[in-house]
Amino acid sequence: MDDNLTVSLEENLKLIQSITQNSSDVIIKNAMICGNHIAVLTCEGMTSTDTLAELIYSKLSSLSNSEPLPPEALMTALFEVYLTAAEQIEILDFKNLILKLQSGFAIILINGTSRAIAIGIQGYKSRGIDEPTSELNVRGSREGFVEVIRTNMSLIRRRIKSPTLVFEMSQIGSRSNTDICICYISDKVSPKLLNDVKKRLKSVNLNTILESGYIQPYLEGEGGWFFSECTTCERPDVFAAKLYEGRVGILVDGTPFALVVPHLFIESFQALDDYTQKPFYAFFIRAVRLCAYLITLFLPGAYVAIASYHPEMLPSPLILNLASAEQTAPFSLMVECLFIHFMYEILREAGIRLPRPIGHAIGVVGGLVIGDITVSAGLVGAPMVLVVALSGLCSFVVPTMYEKTVILRFIYIIAGGFFGLYGLLLTAGAVIIKMCSLSTYGVPYMSPISPFSPKALRDMFVRSGWKKMSKSDVTIQNLNGADIS
Repeated sequence: MDDNLTVSLEENLKLIQSITQNSSDVIIKNAMICGNHIAVLTCEGMTSTDTLAELIYSKLSSLSNSEPLPPEALMTALFEVYLTAAEQIEILDFKNLILKLQSGFAIILINGTSRAIAIGIQGYKSRGIDEPTSELNVRGSREGFVEVIRTNMSLIRRRIKSPTLVFEMSQIGSRSNTDICICYISDKVSPKLLNDVKKRLKSVNLNTILESGYIQPYLEGEGGWFFSECTTCERPDVFAAKLYEGRVGILVDGTPFALVVPHLFIESFQALDDYTQKPFYAFFIRAVRLCAYLITLFLPGAYVAIASYHPEMLPSPLILNLASAEQTAPFSLMVECLFIHFMYEILREAGIRLPRPIGHAIGVVGGLVIGDITVSAGLVGAPMVLVVALSGLCSFVVPTMYEKTVILRFIYIIAGGFFGLYGLLLTAGAVIIKMCSLSTYGVPYMSPISPFSPKALRDMFVRSGWKKMSKSDVTIQNLNGADIS
C-alpha cells in the first residue's frame, strides 16, 4: 500500500480495487480527454455531487474535443489551469491516494503519468450546528461543536480572528486514520506545553479512534486514572477562552467533544454565565456550587459517622427521631447508605440508557422504590432517603465532577461507617494531599489555590469586574508553581 503510482492507469485501478477489495462505495468513472484515458475516483456518500459535477465533470467535458496533449502536460494543465479548488493535492503513492479518497476527495488519474490529483469536494451528511446538550447557559452563544472537524475549526476561527491562532491537522489510528486538529494561540501557549502534547499524541497506538475519549488517557499523567488532567468542552466560546489562557485544544473528527489541556481543579466550579452576570452574583453562584459539591461529597459519610459513633453532636430531638426511624431497619447505617446509593446509581444509569419515550418511567419507579417501598418495608429509614435525595440533587450542580464524586462518596461512607469522623477526615485529608501533589503538564492541579496566586484570585471563587480583569492577562504558565514557561 506504500508503493508509488505507476504510469499504467489499468494497473493503478486494479491495485486500488484490490486494496479496497472491490468495495461498492468506490466509484470509478472513465473518460477520454485530449487523447488520454483518465479515471475519476470518488467514494459514494463522502463527496458533494453538485460540486463534483460543476467543478470536475463540467471542466473535463469541455476538454473532451480538445487537441491531444502528452499525459504529463495534461496533468499539469489540469492541476494548474483547469481544476482550481481550495484543497488540491498532488498524490504520488497509493497510501495517500486511498486516505484522500476515503476522506471525501475526488482522485483524477491519467494513463501515462505516475501522479494523481486529489481535489477536496467533501459533502457528507452531518448534524447541523445546535445548542450543546451538556453545557447549557442563560446568556451567550447557542452554538455547540458538531461531529465534523472542519465545521468546528470554523466555529473557533469566527471567535478568534487572529493570525496567531494555529490549527495543525494530522491523523491517528492505524486503521481509522481519524483526523485530529491541535489548536493553540502561538503567542500565548508555552512551547514546552505544546511539545509535550504533540509527543503524547504521537504515542497513541490505537487502531481505531471513534471518540475523543479514546485518546484522552494518553494526554493525562499519573493522576489521570482518577483526577481529570484533561477536560472536555462542547462549546466553541469556552474553547476559545481556554486557548486565550495559554492552553492547547484538540479537536477529533467524529465527536462534538473537544479536549483541552491542562485542566485545573478550580475550573470545575466555573461556567460561562459567571462572566456574563454581575460579579457579586457570580461570586454567589460559585459559592453555591462549592457548597453543593461539599454536600454531595461528605453528607452521606458524615451522617453515617455521626449517627453511628458521635450521636452527642446532634440535638436530642433529632437523635430520638433518628432512633425511631432506624429501630425497624435490619441493617446498619453504613449498609443502608451504600445500598440506597447503589440503587440510585442503577436508576440513573437506566434513565440514561433507556429510549426517551419510556425514560419517564424511571422517575416513577425510582420514586416508588426509593421513596416509598423501601421505607414502608422497613429496609431503610426515612432520614437516610432524605440524605440520599439531597446528595443526589447536589451532585448535578457540578456535572464535570460527577464520576469522581460518586467513587469518593462511597469511599467516605465506608470510612465513616468503620472509623467514624476520624476515618472520614483522615481519608479526606489523604485525598487533598494527593490532589495538591499532582502536577498536570508542569502546572499544579490545585493552582491557584495551592500554591496560592494573588493575581489569579480575581477569577477564582470571587470574580472581579471586566474593567479590572482586562488590565492584564493571566496564562497558565504564569501561575505560581508552574514549570512550563
